[in-house]
Amino acid sequence: MGKTKKVGITGKYGARYGSTLRKRTRLILEKMKGDIKCPRCETKGTTHRISTGIWHCKKCNARFTGGAYFIETPRGAESFRIAKRKQRELEIIEE
Repeated sequence: MGKTKKVGITGKYGARYGSTLRKRTRLILEKMKGDIKCPRCETKGTTHRISTGIWHCKKCNARFTGGAYFIETPRGAESFRIAKRKQRELEIIEE
């Protein structure tokens, strides 16, 4: 196998599939397999993907859903912000 300084994790594909597809794949795989922070215990590097959209933390044994390749999707982050804002509004009304 050749050196993988430039191609990184996609070095296993060799000369196949075209350079653009390998670059896109590299960006996805580096985020997916990199150090991911657990949303429950905030520990880095203990969270891994079990299957499509299912993630597991080895430290706190939490299992949760997310995106297929990333732990949090842009739409999921937006929904979380909206829910948090609504909760704050309800707390202000109750007081």
